[in-house]
This record gives sequence, C-alpha cells and structure tokens, in this order.
Amino acid sequence: MNVQTCRPTFASGSQGWSNTWTFFEGDWHEGNIAIFGPRSHASWLASTVFDGARAFEGVTPDLERHLSRINESAKAMLLEPMVGPALWLELARHGLGKFDRNAELYIKPMYWAEQTGPLTVAPDSRSTRWCLSLYELPMPRPDGFSITLSPFRKPSPDVAPADAKAACLYPNNARAVVEARSRGFDNCLLCDMLGNVAELANSNVFFAKDGVVYTPQPNGTFLDGITRQRVIGLLRSDGVTVVEKSLTYREFTQADEIFCSGNFAKVLPVTRIDERSIDPGPFFHLTRALYWSFAHA
Repeated sequence: MNVQTCRPTFASGSQGWSNTWTFFEGDWHEGNIAIFGPRSHASWLASTVFDGARAFEGVTPDLERHLSRINESAKAMLLEPMVGPALWLELARHGLGKFDRNAELYIKPMYWAEQTGPLTVAPDSRSTRWCLSLYELPMPRPDGFSITLSPFRKPSPDVAPADAKAACLYPNNARAVVEARSRGFDNCLLCDMLGNVAELANSNVFFAKDGVVYTPQPNGTFLDGITRQRVIGLLRSDGVTVVEKSLTYREFTQADEIFCSGNFAKVLPVTRIDERSIDPGPFFHLTRALYWSFAHA
C-alpha cells in the first residue's frame, strides 16, 4: 500500500501560502505551521475563534480593538482567553517588524481548545491554546462588485454562537457565496430568520437613499463589526444621518447606492444588485475618504 505522507510545515510561498509568520508556543515560525492534530477539539468539534486586523500603507487602524475582541469571542465559545490585550499588541508589533513597512497584511489572533470536556462535547477551557499569525494579503481595489439575495439565512443566537467570531459560522457564508457565484454574482445579502437583511456573506452592508445612509440594526444574528462601528461614527461626525433599522431586500434593490464595510477591504462599493447597475455614489466616496483619513491620522 502506498501512503503519501504530509509535511506538518509549509514554507512561505509553497502550497500557495503567501509570506507568513506565526507566534506559537513561545516563538516565531515561518510558513503555515501545524498547530493541532486530528484529536484536537478544534479540528474535531470546531472550537476555533479568530479575529482579523489589517496593516496597509504603514498603518494598523483599530488594531487594539481587534485584539481585544478576540478575548470576548473566546469567552463566548467557552474558551479561556489566556492573552491580555497588551501582550497581543506587543506580539503584533513585533510580528509587523518581520515585513516591509508598507506591506498589506492580515493580522490574525486565534484561540482553540485542545481537549474535550470530561462529560460532554464541550471544550475543556483548561486546554485552551493560542497563536498569532501575520501574513501578506493584498487589499482589494475599490472597483465594485455584484450582489444578489441568498437563499441561505443567518442563524439566530439561540442556535449558533453568533456573538463570537467563530470559525464554525463561516461555512454557511461560504456556501452562500458559492451559490451566488454559480448565478453570476460576486457576493450576496443574507437575511436573518425573520427575513430582514443581516449582512453580506463577508462584510457589513450599507445603502443610501434620498440623502440618508441605512444599515441593518444589529440583532444578534451578525457581528456588529469594528469597521462598521467606525464607519458609522465617522459619517455621523461628518454630519451624515445614519439610521440603523430592520431592512428588507426590496429596500436594497431601490437604493441610490450600496457599499460595504469590513476588516478585509475596509470600504467597497456595490456596482450591481441583481440585474440593476449602480454607480459608486457620493456616500461611498465620502466613507472611504473618511476612513482613510482616520487610518492615517
């Protein structure tokens, strides 16, 4: 019998991985290192939580807030948040020094459980482990993308850990994107179980109508994103009326403009919803300009 062995560590650039550095078990490691095995609770029963900050153009906006939120996600997933925000920040700054100052990076702290609790499938919080990974990931250009309505829904907080940035939530988003792309769209809006629009498959969403910006009211079915909160604050400080409320898909189809916010790309415009083309509008341009000014302040 021929058995193909798997290498536990991939050097940067091999297997498609970009330049990567990860702090794990007291030291920095280059490449996509192995961090758990087939009996680890994380790989078996999905206890992994993560967060994501960005470095670009020499800045790291809201880095401290992302490094604090990972600890809240850990507690929501019954894990022990073993790393304080100050240590996360110290490690992140040290990791940034391994890259070019203007490199476009994803900064990802993670927690997971190694073992299962003695009586249930729940994680044993005493076995919590952690790492911090930084890797090169280009920022998307603000060229715009197309969206449609997904047949999939966001879970309510009584059936999923929707208050955590938990890896187990993302397969639902992934299948929504794949389904939308099979119909010729780049992304999609997902509704909650009541039929109200919650968010895009990978970011929070806004639309403008008659001079007012609207965004779904957080109701426990999606994360109230750090970049979302920042965008709302920046717009309101600039005199823009931003309304958070329950929104229907029909309201999005009739919007003057649509844009999204999220850590991965910060602010991007939607340029088509179903078969209707939409130009990037003044509120998108204002939002992106305000965010970039804040990031470089």
